[in-house]
Amino acid sequence: MSWLDVYRRSDALEGHCLCGAVTIRVSGDHVGAVGICHCRLCQRWNGTVWGAFEAAPEAVEVTGEVTAYASTPFSEGAFCPRCGTHLWLRDTDDPHARYELMPGLFDGATAFPLISEIYTDRAPAYAPLTGDHRRKTRAEYETKNRHIEGDLP
Repeated sequence: MSWLDVYRRSDALEGHCLCGAVTIRVSGDHVGAVGICHCRLCQRWNGTVWGAFEAAPEAVEVTGEVTAYASTPFSEGAFCPRCGTHLWLRDTDDPHARYELMPGLFDGATAFPLISEIYTDRAPAYAPLTGDHRRKTRAEYETKNRHIEGDLP
């Protein structure tokens, strides 16, 4: 059993972008908890920290026009082309890759706990996070996970 299994849920969540043109429904396997990333890519994409919760691809139904951007050679970020709201990150080299959905889209995710934080040594001074959750520095994370080499220009 994975440490994430404690947070696995199958209830339904519905969320939408700022303008309402994109609706996302999660019906099935998802993690009812949020992970945070402080890498420069995430900071640049969001303007601050990035947070998401995971959902199985078969549990996610998207309605409305979505634009995807190849943010790395192996992943994409998706957003609403009308209002610019960030929707998800997802690996593009695996058709079974889980969605990493933005919790702010879903009213039902406001109670999700923070369970992990990566690139903690890259966190900006204005965004310190407290609490009892898993933490990894850049070196600790990159030892076992795919990543972009070096820093962004």
